[in-house]
Amino acid sequence: MNYFKKLGTANLLMLALCAAIIIVAEFLFLTGDKLHGIFVGLWAPTLLGIMIYLKLVDHGRR
Repeated sequence: MNYFKKLGTANLLMLALCAAIIIVAEFLFLTGDKLHGIFVGLWAPTLLGIMIYLKLVDHGRR
């Protein structure tokens, strides 16, 4: 539980959003809509990359 407090609410919401995106992408891919599944599946790494970039920018200001 201490790990979740250390992570922060905004980061937990972004990670939950990424997990939801992955689930939706898998559903689309497995139901036959492969191109949309791949397209939606690329959103999760993009969001994670933005999170990492914002952390680095914030860390650089300190």
